[in-house]
Amino acid sequence: MVAVTELTNLAIDLIDVRKAYGRTIQALRGVNIQVGRGEVFGLLGPNGAGKSTLVKIIMTVVRPDHALGTILGRPLGNRKKLAVTGYLPEALRLPAYLTGRSALTHYAALARVPRAARERRADELLERVGMREWGQVRVSKYSKGMLQRLGLAQALMNDPELVFLDEPTEGLDPLGRRQIREMLQELRRKGTTVFLNSHLLSEVESVCDRVAILVDGMVARQGTLSELTEHTIEYLITVSGELEPLRERLESCGGRLEGHTVVVAGHDTGRLNQAIDVLRSEGRMIESVIPHRFSLEDVFVEVLGQGAGAVRTARPASAAG
Repeated sequence: MVAVTELTNLAIDLIDVRKAYGRTIQALRGVNIQVGRGEVFGLLGPNGAGKSTLVKIIMTVVRPDHALGTILGRPLGNRKKLAVTGYLPEALRLPAYLTGRSALTHYAALARVPRAARERRADELLERVGMREWGQVRVSKYSKGMLQRLGLAQALMNDPELVFLDEPTEGLDPLGRRQIREMLQELRRKGTTVFLNSHLLSEVESVCDRVAILVDGMVARQGTLSELTEHTIEYLITVSGELEPLRERLESCGGRLEGHTVVVAGHDTGRLNQAIDVLRSEGRMIESVIPHRFSLEDVFVEVLGQGAGAVRTARPASAAG
């Protein structure tokens, strides 16, 4: 028998994913997303953008109107690949009568994890998420943050190759969020692919290799953080002295005035040097020249202002060619 080879070296390759609810709600309008193996990939978007719907389609919880693509090299919905996929849904509900530990072993059994392995993994993961002392306590006694920790442990019980985390730090305190970030970094080092759906931009910026921004059911931007912010670099020239008389000459160099600061946008250092020459020729004292690259939050706000019409994508290096 000839072995079946995997169709792609991407962990996730989605093509033209569409989903409508009735005639009026277009949740997803042709989403294309590629995630390389071993990446921590972040999905951003405002409320109602379709983020959770997209994850549910990949996990076969929601049926799409149209979807092509692969998960871990096999077509969407492949049972063998779903068996090695972890999932933490938003607002996970666990049976209240189960203890934390029994909930973990229960879900691991549903994923067909062998008994010995699930008993061992339950203890390891309870320890890792800081819930060891609560393992024998019923879930009904848990706070929201504790439920979130247990939900993350649940998503990792089958030692997944790919894990989907929908708002994994919801309800956690700063220490809990830091522990989750550390776990994500551990998963990356292990080679696990993580698909992170979050509205916390600072969290995504600190842990993700690549990001997609979903707006109105479409991917408006996709790429590494440096690719997304590449076009937003600018130089801030702080000057002592009046700048208004020099406005026309500075604007001809691509600069704009903000009080005692001249802002020169873009990577063109030639325009930066022209602005500096104008200031020096007019005897202005230059106090500092500082390069500034926008944050992911700045890019996110920019995208929301433009709407989903301006689509910019960048495939991972593994997808080149």
